[in-house]
Amino acid sequence: MSENLGNTEFGNIQEKVKQRPLNRKKLLRRTIITASMAVIFGVLACITFLVLEPVFSNILHPEEEPDLVQIPMDTDEILPEDMIMEEDQIKESPVQIIEHTTDVDPISVYRDQYTDLNRVAGAVEKSIVKVTSVSQDTDWFDNFYESKNSTPGLYITNNNKELLILCRTDVIEKAEVINVTLNDKTVVEGYIKASDSNTGLSVVAVSMDGLAQSTTDNMIPASLANSRVSTILATPIIAVGRPYGSSESVGYGILTGKGSYINLTDQNYELLTTDIYGSSEATGVIVNLKGEILGIIDQSHNPTDMKNIISAIGISDIKRTIERMSNGKARAYLGINGTDVTEEINSSSGVPKGAFVTGIVMDSPAMNAGIQSGDVIIRIEDEQIEKYSDFTDYMENAIPDTIVSLSLMRQSGEEYREMELEVILEEMP
Repeated sequence: MSENLGNTEFGNIQEKVKQRPLNRKKLLRRTIITASMAVIFGVLACITFLVLEPVFSNILHPEEEPDLVQIPMDTDEILPEDMIMEEDQIKESPVQIIEHTTDVDPISVYRDQYTDLNRVAGAVEKSIVKVTSVSQDTDWFDNFYESKNSTPGLYITNNNKELLILCRTDVIEKAEVINVTLNDKTVVEGYIKASDSNTGLSVVAVSMDGLAQSTTDNMIPASLANSRVSTILATPIIAVGRPYGSSESVGYGILTGKGSYINLTDQNYELLTTDIYGSSEATGVIVNLKGEILGIIDQSHNPTDMKNIISAIGISDIKRTIERMSNGKARAYLGINGTDVTEEINSSSGVPKGAFVTGIVMDSPAMNAGIQSGDVIIRIEDEQIEKYSDFTDYMENAIPDTIVSLSLMRQSGEEYREMELEVILEEMP
């Protein structure tokens, strides 16, 4: 009976399971949180990869550092043993010395001499490339145009990673793209490695990655002469590059002057003059009959009555500058103008030997340290300064933003007294 009751009272009962109502807000919240966490994780993973990838790459595949560029420096004057060799060196000159006889046609002698000179110029041109600056702009009518300007570049050397080329700064400093046309007509993009405001020169670097071996083998570094020796005066020279303002022009003449100096901040440069009448905008180099570079053409220091005479900065005075720029280093800045104390002034006036300060640049480290015109710098750190070139050599190797101890002699009444100063060298503006 109990079974029957169970069947009648509970037999028709059915159990139905209902799902919990969907909470859309909670689901949306969880979805956003999950997506946000995924994004954060992805960003962290990317940052970690970017930070650690170079580290692991350098460990697994260490990248070679560029070689340090070192340019041999010159002495101030020719050595006795070099003077003994001078006669032999002249005999080895490409220009032939032909004795005049009745059987020799003077026209053929003249032609042969210039043929030999042209051969020297052609050899130098293998060290000269074309550096082109490319800029883009719009005109008054909103039309897009592209402007180009080019200048000769002197191939100095390579550091196993880059080709290093010396050229004028004013042509490339505002360029959006710098193109370099190499000897085999290959056009590659370059970039400014370093510049020097004193000389107005820059070193442009071209990556060697991707360059054909034949292209790099075809690049011949320029041979740099000693422009300080007195024996180069009144000798034949060749102007190569753009002495007449147009590309691939050549001029022949004589070195007519040396010994005058361009007095610039923290540096003096010897100005070499020639009898070549060229363009007031001339660029390039002057070379001797061996094809060695004597100077970089610079017309900006010519007097007004000689603005078209080809002049050049002596290469010996800028070798350290070229070396520093080739290694990508900035120049330290003190801010003085100066000169040597000659033997005559030293003996007659009692002025100590050293770097004689003729002027101070306003708001420069020199002015801030209290250096005055008339002071004689005799020592920087442990370096003895006996002439102005000792000072300029030190500054070429100095590091900006460093404190140096400087010793100078200052006139007090009838005598000079030594003073010690500390100077904070800055970077050349």
